[in-house]
Amino acid sequence: MPGSPLRGQQRAGAPRALGSWTGDERGVWGRREARGLGSDRRGALGWDAMEYDEKLARFRQAHLNPFNKQLVPRQHEQRASEEAPDFASEEALPELPPGEPEFHCTERVMDLGLSEDHFSRPVGLFLASDIQQLRQAIEECKQVILELPEHSEKQKDAVVRLIHLRLKLQELKDPNEDEPNIRVLLEHRFYKEKSKSVKQTCDKCNTIIWGLIQTWYTCTGCYYRCHSKCLNLISKPCVRSKVSHQAEYELNICPETGLDSQDYRCAECRAPISLRGVPSEARQCDYTGQYYCSHCHWNDLAIIPARVVHNWDFEPRKVSRCSMRYLALMVSRPVLRLREINPLLFNYVEELVEIRKLRQDILLMKPYFITCKEAMEARLLLQLQDRQHFVENDEMYSVQDLLDAHTGRLSCSLTETHTLFAKHIKLDCERCQAKGFVCELCREGDVLFPFDSHTSVCTECSAVFHRDCYYDNSTTCPKCARLTLRKQSLFQEPGPDVDA
Repeated sequence: MPGSPLRGQQRAGAPRALGSWTGDERGVWGRREARGLGSDRRGALGWDAMEYDEKLARFRQAHLNPFNKQLVPRQHEQRASEEAPDFASEEALPELPPGEPEFHCTERVMDLGLSEDHFSRPVGLFLASDIQQLRQAIEECKQVILELPEHSEKQKDAVVRLIHLRLKLQELKDPNEDEPNIRVLLEHRFYKEKSKSVKQTCDKCNTIIWGLIQTWYTCTGCYYRCHSKCLNLISKPCVRSKVSHQAEYELNICPETGLDSQDYRCAECRAPISLRGVPSEARQCDYTGQYYCSHCHWNDLAIIPARVVHNWDFEPRKVSRCSMRYLALMVSRPVLRLREINPLLFNYVEELVEIRKLRQDILLMKPYFITCKEAMEARLLLQLQDRQHFVENDEMYSVQDLLDAHTGRLSCSLTETHTLFAKHIKLDCERCQAKGFVCELCREGDVLFPFDSHTSVCTECSAVFHRDCYYDNSTTCPKCARLTLRKQSLFQEPGPDVDA
């Protein structure tokens, strides 16, 4: 354009400031460079184009955002003596001609000492405030994680942001409201937990309990854990009530009746189930023999009492959540009478024979301790406070007793207790020593006690004899004969001389 006013002004004097250029003037330069004019015209405008590029570079340096990590710094020449000019207008500048280098400034970033972007908005709408936006942000963050290289720092940061987004979403779903400390529901006694652990799982909805932002409760009876929002959805009563009113085991091994007897529904929540997994997988409980859904059966492992008393089998089997809690509460309760359930077990398991003998000896020692002042002050019987049924009878066993007998711990602990009790009676206490026996058949040897291994006790009068003397003597027990004679003398009618 020969008659352009811009060319006349540029030739007449110094170039004007970049901010004072009009839109037509900037458009002229952009169109000329884009169309690739001839070398004669570009040569005439060469000096003006160089001056324009320098001003454009200074403008970008002055308005560069130091926190924009998308701008990759490149090498370029800078003139230290030139200062960035002041621009009076904030209008958009024309694009650089094709093929020209792009100028970026890194000095501002280095001066601030910011090598990372701490202020940019994280991926996935992190500032979303409602549930819908948070869900959208979570999906976007998932997509970003899949697109980023594996095991890279950016992917790790994206995973951290995803966790925070999910925590925020859970907080909106379950607000931290003021909940009562105690809740009683279906015989459950729930106490509000103060632990901030995230290792717990809700027994109702089968999801993780985020202790930092969620309120959750634990039943003090059966240790049932759930969110505060799931309390009103509980339909199963506390297992502790069943243990208190009906403390007994199912002693049939996996009494299965089939899915048809359950109407193809979960035995606890009545959800539809099938062995094909549609709509939900049917999981069998080895204790009850019934089938449960995946929400009521978590494939927990437990020792089955029926397999222990019949097969001496301690291998853990898969049970439902309800059965697991019931077996956990019953594990220390002495409800198994082995002599009635399986008397042949004592012929098969040698450890049980030894334990039965130790328990019988402890029952024989108990009268000595009850009448001994020193033993009562020392509270010797409290050595068996974890197994109080051992000082009451020798027939009842708990599953924990049988498990310890199988591993050998019970035999060792009972042997130590037996030795301690015998030491007190035979050596330490003179009162207990005075209650010993002398064999009336041979009248030789030391003082005998009923719990000695080489003695025998009369079943009628509880007199103690040497074992060899008692079985070799064909006559009756001397003490029993003496007591019989005394009874006869008491009930004998008086003679005539006595009446006179």
